[in-house]
Amino acid sequence: MEKRRVVITGMGTVNPTGNTVAESWAAVKAGRCGIRLITRYDTSDMKVKLAGEVQGLDVDGLLGKREAKKMDRFSQLSLVAADECIADSGLDRERENLDRCGVIFSSGIGGFETVGDAHKRGSERGYDTVSPFMIPMIISNMAAGHMAIRCGFRGMCSCVVTACAGGTNAVGDAFRHIRDGYAEVMLCGGGEAAVTPLAMGGFTAMKALCEGQDPLRASIPFDAERSGFVMGEGVAPSCWRSWATPRPGELRSMPRWSATAPTATPTTSPPPPPAEREARPASPRPWPTPGWSPRLWTTLMPTAPPPPSMTPVKRRPSAPCSGTTQRS
Repeated sequence: MEKRRVVITGMGTVNPTGNTVAESWAAVKAGRCGIRLITRYDTSDMKVKLAGEVQGLDVDGLLGKREAKKMDRFSQLSLVAADECIADSGLDRERENLDRCGVIFSSGIGGFETVGDAHKRGSERGYDTVSPFMIPMIISNMAAGHMAIRCGFRGMCSCVVTACAGGTNAVGDAFRHIRDGYAEVMLCGGGEAAVTPLAMGGFTAMKALCEGQDPLRASIPFDAERSGFVMGEGVAPSCWRSWATPRPGELRSMPRWSATAPTATPTTSPPPPPAEREARPASPRPWPTPGWSPRLWTTLMPTAPPPPSMTPVKRRPSAPCSGTTQRS
């Protein structure tokens, strides 16, 4: 079967730099920082004081107070951004085959705010008093489910749970789903909302978070003075569709391929240099996407190593791709 071309026609976002794509892009171009002192809970007895919080979003007004009450914050933010994304794409649901429209939207940890609130209520009043909506609010795939319901999409609805790589994996899966003929339209991306005492305490105990007080020097992943990452909340869905089907919205991008590969190393360690690895097999490693080769690899997505306080691993340069062309 011939592989189909895939295009991106719509985007949406809610994040600490802005509550729409336009707001976010304007803030980034202006160099405005989205990191601030935490306001969602009292940090007086906690080491970490900074995070990236979404500001000024009227969730009740956008989604309706009755519906918003049944969702965790990560689902609320996801639906607001999904509305922007669908509007930006120009998608006409009355003309689409909704059985061929789906959602793959990631969340690494789901409704963590609801988990903390429910635990607090249970420990104070008894666990039989927790909300009947607690379970459906905390499940990681509920944002994807709410999106599918809101958009009326009856195709595949799934959630990738692969920690920090979740959003990237989700768009890759959606790309292949359309390319291989399983769908015409996919709403995909990822979102988190875990700026909560429990989540922040857990990452602080791991010595993974920056404990500094200066927002402008908090998120410096490749700086020698890096002391950890900064927790943030936000979502970013995009609308992907087949090139062969009508495209009512503006063409945003035309992805060519997607592939992933684990390092198979401990959770906080980068891969060892080639000299320390086992001998490579005689035959080269097959590429995940048939028909593509190393010479077509044009972009590397770097991930900053953990802070020195978290692991004694030395910072090492990334190993080059095997093949005729190497880029760094």
